[in-house]
Amino acid sequence: MGTSVKWSVGIEAEGDKILSREQIVELADAIAASQGIATGIGTSRYGAQLVVEADTMKDAIGTATERFIAAAATAGLPPAPVVRAEAVSEAEDESGFR
Repeated sequence: MGTSVKWSVGIEAEGDKILSREQIVELADAIAASQGIATGIGTSRYGAQLVVEADTMKDAIGTATERFIAAAATAGLPPAPVVRAEAVSEAEDESGFR
């Protein structure tokens, strides 16, 4: 079993409705527990940057995606397919490797 590291995971979903400031604020509130920030005011694409602990990049993206989808539902956002998911480990970020 590996050692968990912190990952910064960026996720975006794209739907067919333009999102309001209030909707993105609700998303930000819902992901705050994951040290998250939300984006997407005035667009049909909404996203989040979350910090998660995981052994691998695949696990980090999986965990963050689950949290993102749950947060979007909590915020009352329309379900939309995830169109981007990427992760950078804390070690990669500190070394400047991307």
